[in-house]
Amino acid sequence: MLKSLSSNNRTVLNIVSIVAGLGLLFSPWYLGYADQANAAWNAWINGAGVSLIAAAALLAFHEAEEWANLVLAAWAVVAPWILGFAAATAATTVHVVAGLVVAALAGLSLWFTHNRPLSTA
Repeated sequence: MLKSLSSNNRTVLNIVSIVAGLGLLFSPWYLGYADQANAAWNAWINGAGVSLIAAAALLAFHEAEEWANLVLAAWAVVAPWILGFAAATAATTVHVVAGLVVAALAGLSLWFTHNRPLSTA
């Protein structure tokens, strides 16, 4: 059995993280909240960070990249309440959804890095 996530599966996880990061990055424009400074700047910075870190993980996997994306994802989930834009439904929704997706993918990658699948033999 494989001891860790295969490189093809890890690539898929990173590509989905890139897409989620880009979705967050461009969301102020396509969801129409670019005029809300806190929400927009957080989306731009966090989305770019997630996308760049996931792209770097495509080139050469390092566990630190998954931890960094996990931290950025956690921030994306709580940012609407900490930065005070929770009343903006579109901004809050895209931050929480993107954050949960990236957190799940990073957590899955980290879990498979440290845990072997159960053997059926």
